[in-house]
Amino acid sequence: MPDTVDLAAAARKLFAGTWDFRHAANTLEALPPPDGVEIALAGRSNVGKSSLINALTNRNALARTSHTPGRTQELIFFSANAPLTLVDMPGYGYAAVSDKKVKAWTRLIHDFLRGRVNLARVFVLIDARHGLKTTDDAVLKTLDQAAVVYQIVLTKADEVKPTELERRIAETQEKISRRPAAFPHLIATSSRDGTGIDELRATIAQILAERGGLAA
Repeated sequence: MPDTVDLAAAARKLFAGTWDFRHAANTLEALPPPDGVEIALAGRSNVGKSSLINALTNRNALARTSHTPGRTQELIFFSANAPLTLVDMPGYGYAAVSDKKVKAWTRLIHDFLRGRVNLARVFVLIDARHGLKTTDDAVLKTLDQAAVVYQIVLTKADEVKPTELERRIAETQEKISRRPAAFPHLIATSSRDGTGIDELRATIAQILAERGGLAA
């Protein structure tokens, strides 16, 4: 695995490429063949998944953003010239669409998380203003049962006072400390001011290196 300096450089190179839309799937049958390393972003509706993908890839509108919960209605795959794919998942919980469609998305999310063989890690996005909610429990339980490593990423950290953010980080880490598939370290981010974006990129580069997909 590259050392710390090389890893930071590799992270910059990894996300300096041209990231583009690759595929969209609203059923398991429509998924692309598993190839390379996939990292998914999951979270409640309107938690900021699309904004975070845009910040990571230095693109303003690669992933569609909206103030209306439920805008992302499929599994959206993005990639660049690397064996890495980012997957923007439909938000779970409240969405401004029919209950039938929400249930279909929720089933797709859980089936994908349980069965995707090349899924290296799931970043579960949590709004730093609110912390973990009961709506997050089902997804975390699915990941624990499937033994898919997941890592908590706090979003919208710029909207929380520093002392409150420290408390939120501590309480969130305490809540996940006994979960079997949870990665112990969480990352606080802001797509608006760039907080934590470099750390998240470096984390992704390290995952890729551990999977043998990152050249030294």
